[in-house]
Formats: sequence, C-alpha cells, structure tokens
Amino acid sequence: MRLFLPCAASIAVLAASAASAQSPPDARRAELLRQRDAIDAELRRIDATAPSPTAAPASNAPAEPRDIIVTGNALTLTTKVAGQTDTTIANADFRNTPATTIADIVKLSPGVTITGGNGPRDVGVSIRGSNARNSFGARNIQVFEDDFPVTQPDGLARFDLTDPHAYGAVDVVRGPSSARYGNYAVEGAINFRTRSGRDLQGVEAGIDGGSFGYLNAYATLGHAGHGFDYSVFGSFARADGATGHTGYQTGTINALATLALSDRDRITGKVIYNEGDFRLSTRLSYNQYLANPYQQDCDRAATAAPGCGTISVLANGVNGARLTQTAAEGDLARNDRRTIVGARYEHDFAAGTTWRTQATFDSRVVFQPTSATPFRGTLNSYNISSDVTAKTRLAGLDSVSFIGVFYNYLDAQNYSFNKTPAGRNGIGTPTQTVFGGVRNMGVRAREELSLTPDLQLILGIGYEHSQIDMRQTAYAYPVGASPVLTYIPALRDFDNVAPEASLVWQADPALKLHARIGTAYGIPQSGQLFVTTAGVAGNNADLKTQTNLGVDLGAEVKLADTLTAELTGYYEWFRNEQVTQSAGVNLLSFTTNVPRSIHRGVELAVRWTPLPGALPGGYVQANYSYNDQRYTRYTERLTSGAMSAAFDRADNRIPGVIPTFVNARLGYDTPHGALAGLGGFAEVTYRSRYFIDNANLLSIPAYTLLNLNVHYDPPAGDGWWSRMSFYASVQNLTDKTYVGSASIISDSLNAAGQQNPAPVLMTTTGSLYAGQPRTVYVGVKGRF
Repeated sequence: MRLFLPCAASIAVLAASAASAQSPPDARRAELLRQRDAIDAELRRIDATAPSPTAAPASNAPAEPRDIIVTGNALTLTTKVAGQTDTTIANADFRNTPATTIADIVKLSPGVTITGGNGPRDVGVSIRGSNARNSFGARNIQVFEDDFPVTQPDGLARFDLTDPHAYGAVDVVRGPSSARYGNYAVEGAINFRTRSGRDLQGVEAGIDGGSFGYLNAYATLGHAGHGFDYSVFGSFARADGATGHTGYQTGTINALATLALSDRDRITGKVIYNEGDFRLSTRLSYNQYLANPYQQDCDRAATAAPGCGTISVLANGVNGARLTQTAAEGDLARNDRRTIVGARYEHDFAAGTTWRTQATFDSRVVFQPTSATPFRGTLNSYNISSDVTAKTRLAGLDSVSFIGVFYNYLDAQNYSFNKTPAGRNGIGTPTQTVFGGVRNMGVRAREELSLTPDLQLILGIGYEHSQIDMRQTAYAYPVGASPVLTYIPALRDFDNVAPEASLVWQADPALKLHARIGTAYGIPQSGQLFVTTAGVAGNNADLKTQTNLGVDLGAEVKLADTLTAELTGYYEWFRNEQVTQSAGVNLLSFTTNVPRSIHRGVELAVRWTPLPGALPGGYVQANYSYNDQRYTRYTERLTSGAMSAAFDRADNRIPGVIPTFVNARLGYDTPHGALAGLGGFAEVTYRSRYFIDNANLLSIPAYTLLNLNVHYDPPAGDGWWSRMSFYASVQNLTDKTYVGSASIISDSLNAAGQQNPAPVLMTTTGSLYAGQPRTVYVGVKGRF
C-alpha cells in the first residue's frame, strides 16, 4: 500500500494540473463533474444510513462495474457488442464463491463448456466447442483483459495466469468474430474486466482456505477522483492437488489505471505479472483411470499401485536404454512466467469522434519438463492497434462508424530435450529447436446504423495478412554414430477476409431480437507445423487455414425485474477444421485438417425470481448449451507398420465436443430484516457423454455434480462488521469420481488392418485426468 498511495497522489496532482490549463468551457465542465462526484458521494452516504424498509438494503459488496467518468466515444471491443450474441457475468454472481479458477465464472454463461487443463489450476474453456480438442490453454477464441489482448499472435492464451478475485465482470462474445477480432476468433472472445477504483474507494483484502491445502491470500487497492481511476490487485495462491504429484503455488499482480490528461485526452495503463510453479501427473488411459483415478501410491515405478501413469526416459539422456518413471520420480512440472504491459491513449477530436491507439508487450517464459521431452521457450509478442470511432449522422440516420489498423508479432525461441532420470532438472540432449516469428497485420471497418429508433443494421469487415516464418532443427542420435540434424523451414503467407452483418430489432421494450451472419478464420499454430501424424518431430508444414461461416438467431426477454432470458440458435459451416489428437503419453500431439464439418446448437440463459412478493430473495439462475458438431467430409487414413486403411468419418461426432452442458442455481438472499445479507444456493452442473476418438468408439461418461454455498454479506452501515463478508462452499458434495479432462486419442489398426475396438482404445495412454473430488472452501474478506 505504501507503494501505491504516492502513485495515487501523483495521479491526482497530474489531473489537477491538466484541469488548471483548461479553457473556460472545459473548466466549467470539470467543475460540474466535481459537483457530480460530490452529489454521488452524498447519495451513497444517505443510502447507507437510511435504507428503505421495502427495498433490499445496500450491501458492502461492490456495485457492478461502471466506466470511469472521463470516457470517450471509442467503440468498446468486447462489452455489449451490438449485433453479437454475448453475455456479461457480473461480480455479484461469483464474489461470494471460492472462484479458484476462471472456470467458476465462465461456466455461468451459455455456450461455454469447461474441462480440466494440463495441471491443477489450468482449465480448458470452450465457446461452442472451439477449444474442446486442445489439452491445455485456449485456442480458437480471443482473450482480453480490460480490452488488452492476452492471446499471443500464435493463437494461444492461458487461463492459469489469472486470479478471479481481481475481476468485476466477464464478457463472453460468441460466434465467428474475425471481422472484429481477427485471426483465431473462430468462435468469439472473452474479456475479463478488473475491479475499478471507483467501485473500491479503499482496500479490500481476503483469505480463502480449503481442502487439499488450498490457500489464497489476496488484496485490491483502488481509488478514483476527478480525472483518474486506478486499482491494483495482488494474490498468492497454493494448493496440493487431489491427484498424486499435483499442486501449485502462484503469485499474481494485476493493475489498471486511467488518467485524464485533459478534457479530451486520456491514457490507460495495464500491467499483469504472474509466475507459477506447478507439479503435474501424467494423463492416463481409460483403464488406468478406472483402476486408480487419483494416481495414489505412485511414488516409484518399481512399487507403484495398479493404474499409475508412467513415462519412459533415456538412461543417458541421449539414446539407447530407457527407464520407466512415475510422475513423482521424474518430478514432472511447469514453471511459467508471464509479463504483460500495455498502454492505451484516447483523444476526442470532437464530441462524437475518438481516436484510440493501444500498444501491448507480452512476454511468456516457460520451462516445462512435463513429459519425456521437456520444453523450454521464450515467446515475446508485440501488439499495436489504432482506430477511430465517429458517432455522427449518415444519410439522416444515427451512425457509429469505426475503422482501425493493427499489427502484432511473436518472436519465438523454443527448445525441446530428451529427459534423463535426474528429476525435474534432468535435461539431456536437444531433440528439436524452433526459432522464428508469427506476424499478423490488417485493417477493420464497422458501421452501426440506426434505420429506425428500434431497428439497427451492423456491417463489418476485416482483412488480415499473416505470415509464419519458422525454422525447425530436429536432432537424432543413432547409437554408435554421429548425431543427425534435419532442418525444416516453414515460410507460409496467408491472406484472409472476414465480413459480417447483423440486424437488431427492439420489437418491444421487453423483447430484443437479432440475426447475424459472421465469418472467421484461424491459421495453423506454429508448433503444429513441426509434429507429424506419428507424434514425433517432423514436417507438417502443409496445414491449411480453418474457416467458418455462421448464422445466429437470438432473442432477449426482460419482464419487469422478475425474469430475464436469452435464447440463441446457431448453425456454422467449417472448412479445413484443425483437429488435434494425442499419439500417446511419450509422443507429441499432432494436428490435421478436416475438409468439411458443421457446428450447430442452442444456447439458453434464464434468471427468474418466481415469487417476488412472497419470496423476494429467491431466484433461479440457469444456462443450457447444446452442441451438435459433426464431420461432413473427412476420410482418415490409419497406418500401422505395413498396414494402411482409409475410413470415412462423415456424420461422426467431432471428438471432445460435449453435446449438452447445464449449470443451474437455486438460491436465496435475505433482502431485509435481522438476517439481511445471509444467503446461499445449491448449484447443479451436468455434462453429457462425449466421444474422444474420430471413429466414435470410445466415449467419456456423463456426470452430474452438486455444489452448496452459504454466504453472509452484512448490509452497509456503521461499524466494522458491515465491512466484512463470509462464505462457505462444498464442491462435488456427493464426492463423485468423474473424468475432468480427456485429450483426443488416435484410432488404430490391428494386424488384419481393421480398426481396434473400444477395449483396445481404453489402453491408450496420455488422455485422462480425474476431476476434483469433494472439496470444502471457506473465505472471509473485509473492506477498509
């Protein structure tokens, strides 16, 4: 706090200096803004000391996030995007929950499914099945924080660098969105919004604890005044996983500040720093999972219990004899460091015209001895954009016009090695190096035109040129011979155009309808170009760009304050969809193109107060997602030794995509009286059965989880007690054992050239992690 208070004082001095140089009209505007701040403060004081007896009393919990008072007219990237299917998850929905990972937040949006990632804190987030076939991080969606990009130019974002306690809201934008977000926005975008200083006006600090050694200590400092707003968040979290040899400790710093340089100029700064150390287990075969889902008694391979996962490492780290090790013996792990620094400058040319320029530096430094081939890399990226938004009248109609240019570049230096038996730092000879870069550049334009007061037309288009310039050197070490080096260059250029169009009709004050046609594209990720279909380093540089065209039809309903609902149906046509599969626990995942596929589904969200008179604090909150995704043209060739056969996958379900996902809460928050602020809910999460191979022979069973939550948020008033809040939560109350994550596996051939059946696929390693068993969390926080 000592560090940040002088910073706040400096910001206030700068703002005052800027105000003193304003012209008379500007000075008058500044004075009115100061008066409005004073009025707002007095109203808050009155509301806190004399709440209405018929209304829900004010809470010490923060209000939903509001824009800083010195905003311009720049078109928001991700919040309430006109014509797009989107959902905003407010802080009130997750502030009194454990929120150990962002999965606890985004599961509240329709169209989103979640799975476990590569480790106890990593999660896979999929919009309309976009990321369902990836075993870690996020692919095929663009991820932002406070509208600053956290997806690197090669299309990868990770969710384990973020602590949900920092956020005030999350925006989920769904559907093909490259006209707005460019490369890799195949199924939309997610924007995390940190808490604003205006909502904090002080310090909030808390501590959460729970089963399996979970502990998270966090604090947020924030303040706002005329012409400035800042918030700084910090946390340290650690846990021992329920699965053997899993756990983590990670620290995060997350800061956002906006300063008005003048009445027309603003600058916003963003900093994210995260470093984490993660212990990892191996992914299991289905049979191993059935025998030992949480990999207990797996310390040593020689004495391991049935079902323990193992890796095979070279005894000398070069070639020859191999040894079998468990995850604990090999000390499989990840140590990742992420630093993001961004700045945004806005200038108002006129009352309705704003120029915005933004630059972001994003550094990812990783050391990942996660398997028999450890990986080390430095991936630094640079992202620059500049755009103009003009709110004017066009042909006599209200108009919002947008045009912008952008450039981003990733500089990658990656190394892979043979692992030796000497634990985490047992690094042997190199197996491959990949050096080079990925760049994207282009232009976007958008027009939002109000045809009538109730009917809006939105048109958009984006053009992007992308280039992958990577060079791989693969190393082989024949016994008794000199090393063999194979050099594989990949220089690929891609040009993509993405148009979109939508209509939004406010048919009634309680009913809004929209229809949209959107397009998207995603070039291959650079790492996919150098892994063959055998799961080894080699040439796969002919991968193509995947594209999709989609149609959305949606409706939003709001009946007084008792019912809000959104319903969307979508149908999308894909070409050259990129499908990633695991070749086995000691091999690398590889990617192929599918010529044609279709994605279609339904998304529904409901918030209902069924008895507003008799039970005003009772509510039902639910979302439902249905995804029917299938290959329509795909012939897959399987090879085993001298045997080779082709199989038609048309009409097969795309593996990894969960057809049905439901999340529902039944809750009650006491609105007034002696127990005002006391509440709780029962939450049910259902995930249906899904396939994990292209032949649709092996499926993961459905599951239903039950969570319980109770919390106390005392109403605002005098005394320290009203500044505190408490919660307790039980996750997976029935202690159900279920598959939390499953990588896609490859089908295989038997000696007769026929596909192996499900019992054989059940022995394929490198796929499954168990989900979290029954876990208890408690937490307390206070505001000062």
